[in-house]
Amino acid sequence: MKKLISEFKEFIMRGNVLDMAVGVIIATAFGKITTSLVNDVFMPLISWIFGARDMTALNVIVRPAELDASGEVVKEAITLGFGTFLATIIDFILVALVVFAIVKSFNKARELAKKKEEEAPAAPPEPSAEEKLLTEIRDLLKDRK
Repeated sequence: MKKLISEFKEFIMRGNVLDMAVGVIIATAFGKITTSLVNDVFMPLISWIFGARDMTALNVIVRPAELDASGEVVKEAITLGFGTFLATIIDFILVALVVFAIVKSFNKARELAKKKEEEAPAAPPEPSAEEKLLTEIRDLLKDRK
């Protein structure tokens, strides 16, 4: 049991697991932000454009709810939730747009880093024939001393 616990601790403390956990937490928070943006900003605008009070007005009732004499629901209504579906599509598009922007900027940064790496100083040019001759003369003079 102790070996299992120590292996689990080692697994959890790896850098990539911690990075993944941070990513999941940030993604969850970002999901809440985009959901709020869609529900609280975009959907009221779309409702206003369509002249509806809210997005549920865009839903289509296939079968209305059936009530008995006392007013209790006997059969639930069947509704096609186009408004909810539209909100989900807008939410997806916003998340996809942000992920696209992040990936695009990451790739651009990687490309710039690669370009800088390629622009690293090249090897010095080959010495001219005159420089080679002078080097040989210098070496011969050193050997005589």
